[in-house]
Amino acid sequence: MSRNGSGPREIALPVSVFDALRHELEEAAGTLQTVRALHHAGYKAGLQAARSVNREAGGQALALSSIGFWGHLSDFLSKRGWGTVRHRSPHAAVGLLRTTDWAEAETDEPSADAACSFSAGYLSGLFSQLAGGPVAVLEVSCRARGDDACGFAFGSETAIHDLYGRLLDGADFDTALAEL
Repeated sequence: MSRNGSGPREIALPVSVFDALRHELEEAAGTLQTVRALHHAGYKAGLQAARSVNREAGGQALALSSIGFWGHLSDFLSKRGWGTVRHRSPHAAVGLLRTTDWAEAETDEPSADAACSFSAGYLSGLFSQLAGGPVAVLEVSCRARGDDACGFAFGSETAIHDLYGRLLDGADFDTALAEL
């Protein structure tokens, strides 16, 4: 909490910090451990960020209408330099955030894999704290690997696990959703 009691203290960093962290961690620990570490750190940061989301929504972000909530969240993230997100509900069990300007995806070198591990954890922590229960987040597209946008699917741990399994089996996103 900040010294004046207004909520978590925030700082601004250049977006290149994500690239530097990812490269240094991969060199020291390998790709899988890097993804896990960034995701866990993001989750913890997201838990704290939920307090600011609620405070800036007048006390309870989930009391806003659906349109109001997603607009507020996009403004919150954009104001902090993350990027602008658009929400849609492509399936009863899975929501999707899409962004064409997501900060963590800015990289000097294209990646073969999705690169927004911190962000997926951050959004999971934020949504879990706001919802009062676990919300899983999976990055399903990433600008860092050449996709036109970053996409974050979210829902229950079961739904996201099932979606991930279908994607690993080679299904495209729409087919994987239809099979849920």
